[in-house]
Amino acid sequence: MIPLYKLEKLPRIQKLRKIAKYFSFADNRLNMAVEKSAKIFSGNEILFFADAAKLLLKDELFSSEAKKVFSDAAEIFLLNNTSIDNISINDISIDNVSINISLFHRALNDIKHILLTETGKDQADWDFTDSAGFLDPQKRQIFDGMFVYMEDIRSPFNVGAMFRTAESFGVEKIFLSSFCADPNHVRAQRTAMGCIDIIPWEKCELFSKENNSHKIFDNENNSIPVFALETGGTSINEFQFPRRGLLIAGSEELGVSPRVLAAADASLGRVSIPCYGVKASLNVSVAFGIAMQAWAQAVLK
Repeated sequence: MIPLYKLEKLPRIQKLRKIAKYFSFADNRLNMAVEKSAKIFSGNEILFFADAAKLLLKDELFSSEAKKVFSDAAEIFLLNNTSIDNISINDISIDNVSINISLFHRALNDIKHILLTETGKDQADWDFTDSAGFLDPQKRQIFDGMFVYMEDIRSPFNVGAMFRTAESFGVEKIFLSSFCADPNHVRAQRTAMGCIDIIPWEKCELFSKENNSHKIFDNENNSIPVFALETGGTSINEFQFPRRGLLIAGSEELGVSPRVLAAADASLGRVSIPCYGVKASLNVSVAFGIAMQAWAQAVLK
């Protein structure tokens, strides 16, 4: 780390960028270490965070709100002047001083974002730190028989977001049509935040072109019922979600294709989300998230 007295002599933006880099790196380390219960910061590093926060307090160009963040953060950092060795729990005690890791983490994160904004380096959604790469598939809660079919979802961002949502609500497996964006695309990977690596998925033509039947069966070789997330169906507040089933989400532009929609109509039908605005439509990944939460809630009842 560059000494504080050298940081003070740098031009303002250069100084803020360097401090932002330190806090970004620290924020990343803390995020990853929660999963691994690893040693994080030495006492000297924590004192550096406190001194850097005090240095930022001297900058007259920051707003009073930003200075309040710097002041509070310095106090949080100074609660501990030794090392944080393990953060597998929310609160730890070092030298009889109780440290709340959540507050410590937020202090790092808040300063990082204030400095990035001040230097014109706002983060994109996929740059947010997360425990991607440390997700344990053995810890997944899975609802047996909960399947998803993505039909012609063109945007890698939407595919990634839908993977993340599907993992969060216990989907057993995802199927994707051949014209879906590749889950291995860098933008899909960024948005999924590690979920593509831990949820089973397959890219295939799931529905037969001859009779619109699909390839998913239960243990008794019975066809899994299907339903489509589409307009013109039963309101999500009244729809009877199955305990086991296949949810179909279609193209951002065209929705679910007629032949696949026919298969859904012949089975459980369509679930629709009431909208009240002028646009009266939702991004497919947003609509998918709403539907998945309702489905998971119904299964848990």
